[in-house]
Amino acid sequence: MDGPPLEPCESLPWDSQFFGFSVARVRSRVLDPVIAREVDEWCCRRGVSCLYFLARADDGVTTRTAEDAGYRLVDVRVTLERETTDADQGRFELAGMRQARPDDAGVLGETARVSYRDTRFHYDPNIPLAQSDALYQRWIELSIEGYADAVFVTEDERGATGYVSCHLNAAEHCGTIGLVGVVERARGRSVGRRLVEGALGWFTVKGMRGASVVTQGRNVAAQRLYQRCGFVTRSVELYYHKWYVLQRSKHE
Repeated sequence: MDGPPLEPCESLPWDSQFFGFSVARVRSRVLDPVIAREVDEWCCRRGVSCLYFLARADDGVTTRTAEDAGYRLVDVRVTLERETTDADQGRFELAGMRQARPDDAGVLGETARVSYRDTRFHYDPNIPLAQSDALYQRWIELSIEGYADAVFVTEDERGATGYVSCHLNAAEHCGTIGLVGVVERARGRSVGRRLVEGALGWFTVKGMRGASVVTQGRNVAAQRLYQRCGFVTRSVELYYHKWYVLQRSKHE
């Protein structure tokens, strides 16, 4: 027998705890007036403040419904992918990366605070800038603590120059790059490419046959980096936020 129908949304406990208000997401990638009404009813019953909606970019009904229903476009999500090859195997050692240690959290966290200002959280005026920055600091800290399968660091004589977090999906034989960050003093020295190529090498060593990464449509520099490393676009999606209870202004 089929189970009960899925609810139109799901609560996001981690996001809610971090931001200090109730956050949920729409399960579907499409929206029409009927679904939009069901979503609103679900959110109002549960006191949701902020709702995330990741939408297909190729469905006109979805985009028009989102606009009419008060959703705010905050990001164009670009997913890129590439196959790994035997030629990638040696890239991990060539990159000269080491596993991140707990004592790296300070410098990596400070780098993360200022490295992701093209993201949807920074483009939502209802989320304070300090919280948006702190989100990525916490993300890399959690990645070092085990959220990621591995975090690798490049360094020079002065210490860490950059990091990359890596996730393995053994069922699909695919690795995913989570966060890539380069400390300010090391920018312009191809550290980002070294990190990405090193991650590809590690994925290959771990038996992954492909790799993927997500970035923002407005982050052309990141897209060009991944393209130089052999990635091609797999999908383009639209990220919306809808607010039921507005928070403080970003600049307060």
